Amino acid sequence: MPEQTGPTQAVQAVGIDLGTTYSVVSHLNESGEPVTIPNQEGELATPSVVLFEGEQPIVGTEALRNSIRFPDRVVENSKRFMGDVGKRWWINGRPYGPVDIATLILKKLVSAAQDKIGQISQAVITVPAQFSDAQRHATIQAGHAAGLERVDVINEPVAAALCYVLGSEGLWFSELAGEQRILVYDLGGGTFDLSLVRYRQDEVTVIASSGDLHLGGINWNEALVDAIAGQFAKSFRDDPRTNPESLQALALEVEQAKRGLSVRPRAALTCNHGGHRKTYQVELEQFQRLTKPLVDRTEEITLKLLKDNKLGWAHVDVVLVTGGASRMPMIRGRLKQLSGRTLNTTLSPDLSIAHGATYYAGMLLANDKFARSILTEDANRRLAKVKQQSVNARELGILIRDMKTQTRVPHYLIPANTPLPTESTQQFGTVVENQRRVHLVIVESGTSPEQPYVVLGDCRVDGLPPDLPEGSKIDVTISYDPQATVHVSAKDAASGKSAHTEILRQENIVAQLTSDPRVASSDSVVLAEANPNPFKKTGPGVTGVRVPDLANDRWEAFFDQTPSKPIPVCHECGRPLDEKGICPTCAAAALAKSKPVPAAKSPVAKSPADRTPSRPQPGARTAGVRPAPKPPTQEMVKPPSAQPQRKPPSPERPKRKPSSAPQDEGEDEFWKYVGE
Repeated sequence: MPEQTGPTQAVQAVGIDLGTTYSVVSHLNESGEPVTIPNQEGELATPSVVLFEGEQPIVGTEALRNSIRFPDRVVENSKRFMGDVGKRWWINGRPYGPVDIATLILKKLVSAAQDKIGQISQAVITVPAQFSDAQRHATIQAGHAAGLERVDVINEPVAAALCYVLGSEGLWFSELAGEQRILVYDLGGGTFDLSLVRYRQDEVTVIASSGDLHLGGINWNEALVDAIAGQFAKSFRDDPRTNPESLQALALEVEQAKRGLSVRPRAALTCNHGGHRKTYQVELEQFQRLTKPLVDRTEEITLKLLKDNKLGWAHVDVVLVTGGASRMPMIRGRLKQLSGRTLNTTLSPDLSIAHGATYYAGMLLANDKFARSILTEDANRRLAKVKQQSVNARELGILIRDMKTQTRVPHYLIPANTPLPTESTQQFGTVVENQRRVHLVIVESGTSPEQPYVVLGDCRVDGLPPDLPEGSKIDVTISYDPQATVHVSAKDAASGKSAHTEILRQENIVAQLTSDPRVASSDSVVLAEANPNPFKKTGPGVTGVRVPDLANDRWEAFFDQTPSKPIPVCHECGRPLDEKGICPTCAAAALAKSKPVPAAKSPVAKSPADRTPSRPQPGARTAGVRPAPKPPTQEMVKPPSAQPQRKPPSPERPKRKPSSAPQDEGEDEFWKYVGE
């Protein structure tokens, strides 16, 4: 390990691709070239898998390798739940949230990097463009928990674009000369990101972004797992999905088969369960037919992005593909068919996102007058010239009340795909004399129009000047910074005095907003309109004003005080949590499940009605929305270890002799099954 020189040591430009299935860390060398840092096992990409065995958690390949033996102690694909404050994996009677899992993964990456390049105090971590403020905040929180003093984030498609325009083989060798419009198509293990980027000399500007947080390579895996398991159940009347070990073993076989089908027309995989064993020969054409709905979904998102921005394929100069799942032939074939051009595949699908984040880290260091970088003067000068501007993927606003329906609805102040940084100021008015506090509910739109809005948290503006008359105007500014994180500020319009603002984020207010908060007139505030003295009472205990010309309906602002001490509730059972944030009911159930099960019992096979469909639903359920029945994608994306066996075990079935069926037996049935 290089000798550390203490606080005066030069700052390293480090980028981390914190992926759903694999994660990568890299840094810039003295010449400004990105270098991937291998982990302790010598691998460039680390599986984003955590195994809890003994006192020290195990992260990476070893955790994945042992996932068959300990499926109930392994957490995979946790990034899909980032920002979900109620999500917990119960292992050995202890709950772990998405931030906890991300922290462990980041600790391994940072530790590996420090072994190679010395102390690391800051890094840039990539996030999907569709990530909400809560998800970005959770990612930054995990970075700090992993030991980083400063954490910046960058959207994954923007990172890929930076890697492309600055040169994947080094800072000096392949800089683009002319203006180009680049469509960045990033299909990773867990998410699909799409961005339209304009490149001018030394400037990368995002025009628009789109994507799906619950569409990635693991959905292709799940489709094949369901097909094979269904065929196996037909043959032996025993479903491998009912047993965690069998399911995990099948999932690993499917992953290898999927990789094989990216380079060969067929691949074999073996399913073992209940004393039976069968090998299936999967043809590429079968896999393509089986997963066609998923490919159709990527096409739908791609065409909509172009249509919404009134652009055609003629306006796109380069189609840049990245992300591990983009290797699949059906993806590249469909994208080539849509665009009518040869795809640019010069970037490494696995490493380019981390390399782009590393370039961005170098850009931040080059523009920091107080940072001492290891980069040469020429590299610093070059990176300082490069500018990047992203856009927000979600609308940002506040909750207001529709007095016609008596429901709370979002009123968005900043539309999606607005260049960052950006801000919007809205004028509010006090509703009582000597009001000292303003209370707002900050929301972001969902990942699609069909998805509900996301409550980021409550914003309380404290410290208003004393003796304010009723109707005093307060200017509240809501903004996105360059990394799409949310900030709120406020001031008294008359005196110009600023007031203290604080976002009470959803991770601290777990109780969902399912009904109107209790009204406290001293904390209420209403939206002002242009005409003079617009304030008026609208009902007992509730104050508000009309907001002109909002969908031609009579709207009322609704900003009042939620209960001062909200009760945190369990995400699984809905019961109150204790003072440590633990659900006693679920903890007791988890302890009971951890007890050894008698060998004479085995799980009951799920009925077809209990099985999860393989096709994902658009968007993602995110923390802060109204409680609703858990969508199918929630069950589908849970790692096998996180799927509790909730049905009681049934008496042991008579053991059958291992099947000796030839490899091709039942293949016609399998073809028919996956073709339906």
